[in-house]
This record gives sequence, structure tokens and C-alpha cells, in this order.
Amino acid sequence: MTAVEVISRHEIIKEFRRSKSGLGGAAILLGLILMTVYSVAAVPLESFRQWNSPNFWIDLPKSAAPEWTNVGFGEKVPEHVVLHARDAAMSTSMEGGVRTVTHSYTVNFSYDDYPSDFMLLYSARYGSTQPVLQIDVLRPDGREFRVYFASLPSSQQGDNEFSGRVFSTDRAVEESLGNHAGAFSYRQDPSRPHVMLFSDAEESRVLKGTYVIRETFYLFDANDSVQDSGVILGGKVYGIMGTDELRRDLAIGILWGAPVALFIGLTVSVAAVMIGLIYGVAAGYKGNRTDEGLMRINDIFYSLPTLPLLVILSVTVGRSIFLITGFLVIFGWVGMAKISRSLALQIKHLQYVEAAKLMGQSDFNIIFRHIIPQLLPLTFASIAIAVPGAILGEAAVSFLGLGDPAVPTWGQILHEANSAGAASRGLWWWIVPPGLMIAITGLAFVLIGNALDAIVNPRSRRM
Repeated sequence: MTAVEVISRHEIIKEFRRSKSGLGGAAILLGLILMTVYSVAAVPLESFRQWNSPNFWIDLPKSAAPEWTNVGFGEKVPEHVVLHARDAAMSTSMEGGVRTVTHSYTVNFSYDDYPSDFMLLYSARYGSTQPVLQIDVLRPDGREFRVYFASLPSSQQGDNEFSGRVFSTDRAVEESLGNHAGAFSYRQDPSRPHVMLFSDAEESRVLKGTYVIRETFYLFDANDSVQDSGVILGGKVYGIMGTDELRRDLAIGILWGAPVALFIGLTVSVAAVMIGLIYGVAAGYKGNRTDEGLMRINDIFYSLPTLPLLVILSVTVGRSIFLITGFLVIFGWVGMAKISRSLALQIKHLQYVEAAKLMGQSDFNIIFRHIIPQLLPLTFASIAIAVPGAILGEAAVSFLGLGDPAVPTWGQILHEANSAGAASRGLWWWIVPPGLMIAITGLAFVLIGNALDAIVNPRSRRM
């Protein structure tokens, strides 16, 4: 077998199926593709667009650990609960011209600690007549506490929608619960409603069981309506991956990071390898001064320090994810150019290339119809091997705080974790998952690339 002999596509597939490392990499890549499909199809696009908007994540807890850390034999800390109207049992009644709309929320509270706080959400559309909101809590011991009773703010512009929140720290909540202090056999502090509401009446401990939280709206106009309601119980754990300092769900960030990483890795590797392939083949085929001049340019790019230049370009030109992708392409083609040049120097002396020259075919046709097709199997292996470098390049730039802040990438998540001192604070769930995803994605393409390289690389096949 000569150094430029090429095996068929069927042989490549057959040999790849025998490679355990290649199949392992393909399995990991399939998982990443499924993550990408799930992110695009199931995760709301608004969570991508609003990744850096604090108001979008305001209902979630700050720096909460993943829910699965609550499984074990130790103390069970409260999970963060977010409920909206779709989770409530609704009922409507009419009496004396007043329409009563009730949203009842059932919460099974079986934790060893009190919630950190609570919020009760409401949204109603009404005119000049102000509806009244009443909030009651039926406890597991059968006692019913009134938490809140007040009119909604007056409408200034006629029929409009008003949304608001009742916080556990509101003065009205403290005053309402103060009326129930006598239900306890020990002294309770109404200024801590989240503790008083979930305390046992006889002993100073958490009252476990099923709570029913009712939001009742008294509507005095036929056109008035309840748009939404909700209950939020503050907890210390939330979701599969927990949350960060800005209350963002890290599981969503990890999921959206998959399509972004694959886009960057594949775009950079395909573009850089194809540029290097054409550049190197052109240099090797033309030879003489053309080859010398093109290779000197290649040497200049090869000697440039990539990361410092990426930092400078990100600061001076821009931090868009597309610009960063373009910068990585600029510095990623030089290696492939050297490889393809050395192979082109051998291929151009083969008989079918010489025959094409004698037939009067142009250099363009010879390069793109006779030389480059022979190098495509090696090109595919090079693309796979180049993907991890592209992903790590973007992660490095983002980790330094010079990535696109509007895009949730794994490198950007690690940068924010580092800036918030997550390691020193023990917030490992903010660090480990994105770092692990970068490593796993790189591993997948390294395994695939090495398997393909072992199949199509002439030196490997002769060993």
C-alpha cells in the first residue's frame, strides 16, 4: 500500500464498527445530539434569550443545590416549590352579586427544616371596582390560618391587568398571623411567618403533612377576571442541577450549552480543516515559489500565540459568539495545511494526475476532482480531532470573561462560577457539571477522531 492509497467508504465503516473506542465516542456523541434536540424542542426558547435577565429567574432560589442531594439518611432540607394556576384546583361561586374565585394549592411538606420564605402571586384584570384578595392556609393539624386579606390596588386607567406578590415579610402577613399566636402552646414570633405557619402547635418542631393554600378573589364586576395565581415556598434545593447566584436553573444552561458547543466545534473544525486542506493541496500541487510563499505564510500563522491573540481580538473587535467562532477558524487551519501539502506532493506525481495534465485539464479541476477527493477520509478524521480544540478554545475565552455574555455556554457558566467564588463557597454543582460536559464532549470527538485516524492514516495501517 502506498502512502496515498485510500480505502473505500465501506471499509471505513466496517473497521470503525470494530473499534471499541470509536463506538464509545459515537455513543457519547449520540447523547449530545439527543441533548441538543431536547433543548431545541422542549426547553422554552425564552430561557435562552433571557439567560442574563434577573427578572426571568426571580421565582427560583439563589445558589440552591440539586434536588437529588436531598436523598439520603441525613436531614431532609426543604425543596423549592413553584406552583402556578395550572397546578391549582379552581372553583367559582356567586353570592349577592359578588363572584368568588378560589385557587387551592396542595403542598406535601415532609422536610426537617422550615422553608426560607414564601411568596403568594396573583394577577387579575379589573376596572374601577377593586377586587379583594384573601389568602388562607389549612394546616395538617386541621387549623386554618388567615394569612392575608386586602383590596388590590386601584386601577388608574380603567380595565387593566395588575400583577403582584404577597411576601412573607409583608407587614400585613405578620399582622394576620399575629391573630393566631394563641394557637401555639409556646411563644411564636409573627415576624417570622414562614416558621410560624409550618410549626407544630404543641412542640417546637416542623409540622409535616399536607398543607392547602387557598387564594380567594372577591370580584365585584362581571367583567373582572383572575388571570393567574401562584405559590412559592423557598427551599434550599431545586432542580436536577441546582441554581447559581443569579437564581438561574443550571440544568437549562447545561442543556443549551450542548447545541452551542456542537455548533462552535463543528463549524470551526469543518471550516478550518477545509481551508487548510485546499490551501495545503494548492501549495503542494503548484510547488516552486508558490509552495514556498504559501508555506511561509503558514509558518507565520503557526508561530502566532493563539490564546493571547484571541483575548486581544475579543476585547478590540467584539465578543459575539459568531466573531469568536471566526477567530478560532483563523488560527485553526494551519496544521491541516501542512498535512495536506505533504500528501499533495506525492499524489501529483501519480499516473492519473499526470494523465489529467496531458488531457489539458485545468489546475482547478485536477485539485478539486482528482486530489482532494482522495484526501476526504483523512479530512473527516481531522475534523473530528479538531472539534475538542475549538470547544476548549471558546471555553478558555469565556472563562476569562471575554466570551459572549448573552449566550449560555459551558465556559461562560464556569467564568461566572469563578467570579462568584463558587469553589470556596462549596457550590460544586456550579462547577462540576459544565466542566464535565466540556471534558465529555472533547472525549467523544477524540475517540471518534483517533479511531478514524487509525483506519485511514497510511502509517497506522502499515503497523
